[in-house]
Amino acid sequence: MGDDHTTNHTIGVTGATGALGGRVAARIARLGVPQRLIVRDINRAPEYPGSSAAMAAYEDTSSFERACRGVDTLFLVSATESEDRVDVHLSAVDGAVKAGVSRIVYLSFLRAGPASTFTFARTHFFTEAHIRSTGVRYTFLRPSLYLDLLPDWVGDDGTVRGPAGEGEVAWVSRDDVADVATAVLTDPSTMLDSDNTTYDVTGPEALSLRATVDRLSTLTGRSIDYVPQSREEALESRRAAGAPEWAVEGWVSSYEAIAAGELNVVSSTVSDLTGHPAQSIEGFLRRHPSALSHVAV
Repeated sequence: MGDDHTTNHTIGVTGATGALGGRVAARIARLGVPQRLIVRDINRAPEYPGSSAAMAAYEDTSSFERACRGVDTLFLVSATESEDRVDVHLSAVDGAVKAGVSRIVYLSFLRAGPASTFTFARTHFFTEAHIRSTGVRYTFLRPSLYLDLLPDWVGDDGTVRGPAGEGEVAWVSRDDVADVATAVLTDPSTMLDSDNTTYDVTGPEALSLRATVDRLSTLTGRSIDYVPQSREEALESRRAAGAPEWAVEGWVSSYEAIAAGELNVVSSTVSDLTGHPAQSIEGFLRRHPSALSHVAV
């Protein structure tokens, strides 16, 4: 864990204790590629042959720089949403660049832009802009909303509520995003083609929330419904949980981004880079049959 990280051509993987970074770290380990797992808690770092671990927080530029020494390519998983998320990201990027990282693969979000309806997507845009400004090679992965989190959108009463209108979204599985990230990080031909490139990473089809819940109902035999809300209704219902206003705005604006048509994107990235089709809702439920067990039949 010391300061003397001198191994060349090592992949640095952040978020290795989390849902996405952990998947990527496991895939890289199976390929036998050297990697440095950069984690906040060294005691939680996975142990793989050929891997090392370093402890650093994104917001601590100096410690992040030390953790990245000897890393050639860094997989930078976006930080947990927070009011100062952009500053946290910029600190990590600056530390990586100071350490000599020559390429950053950043986990962004679909249609990231300075005026994205989804407020959390704006932080991704400013992070991307900063990475570009450093002059390092980059690859931006912009996944759609995670299929894995879709069950959390369904309340115990079997209802999805929000201001999504009739807009559509191509839900994507974390497994597919991890497969794409692994290809971009380890496959020689893909690495070459992905320099200074942005990939939209989506599922195989775009569905409205109404069509989504209809599909879920048919596949699970549970009664699931979509109830549209106005912006004011959505904000009020989510404020009741006591979350800070920036978080409430983020949750509600994810639905509004669907309504605005900003997430109505279907890409072929998964099949192009991994050689297998993107996972559908049907495929996800086959792998996770209890995903909607909290909803009464």
